[in-house]
Amino acid sequence: MRKFFITLFNIIFLLSFIIIILNSCVSQKKIKYLQKKQKGDTTTVFSIKQAADYKIQPNDNLYIRVYSLDEKTNNLFNRSSNSNYYSNSQTYFDSYTVSNEGYVEFPIIGKVFIKELTIEQTRNLIQQLVDEYLKETVVIVKMSIFNVTILGEVRNPGVVQVFQDKINIFEALSQAGDLTDFSNRNKIILVRQMKDVSKLIYLDLTSDKILSSDYYYLAPNDIIYIAPLRVKQYGFSTFPYALLFSSVTLILTLITFFKVY
Repeated sequence: MRKFFITLFNIIFLLSFIIIILNSCVSQKKIKYLQKKQKGDTTTVFSIKQAADYKIQPNDNLYIRVYSLDEKTNNLFNRSSNSNYYSNSQTYFDSYTVSNEGYVEFPIIGKVFIKELTIEQTRNLIQQLVDEYLKETVVIVKMSIFNVTILGEVRNPGVVQVFQDKINIFEALSQAGDLTDFSNRNKIILVRQMKDVSKLIYLDLTSDKILSSDYYYLAPNDIIYIAPLRVKQYGFSTFPYALLFSSVTLILTLITFFKVY
């Protein structure tokens, strides 16, 4: 009888160990980026689509400066900063925020309607307006700062602040600490604001075709959500560990009982 329980214990322990390993491992195929879907050539050339010219929306923050050889003119048109060091907050306060109606309030010129204009169109418009007051100036317009929100299976979820005109999805994910091993890389959800609606886009980061996707480059206020693989749920949440441990305890108790008697 004692041998029977020992054998039963060994079988249950072995099966439990195998189940735990199978439920807690993720195959390499599910965690690799940019996999080739066809065998053969070791080099593949993709035509990466350039980010579409972003059209300015309400609540965007713009860096606008007018440069002239005359220092008084610079001070007249530009917001002056009290510090040579620029923090995130300083960048925000020195930028021009587009109102809900689509205007920016610019010194001397007044309100300028720029909603749905590209950065280049906005620069040309402000340059024309400044030229009415003063010649030989140069106007510079850039996106001051914009946010991309990254949620789900990344190591550092949160808001990524971008201080450049464009950023691609891999650059954004790297700033969030990269994806975890339990992220579903072939079903990344991108939420993009399109005027008065939100658009859901599903992206596959395991495919090298992501490089030629229209959504390879992100836009201001994009939201990226990375769902977990099922193996994470099954391996760490729904697996009946309590039942397994109680069964092992019972078998050990029975073995001890028969050993004594």
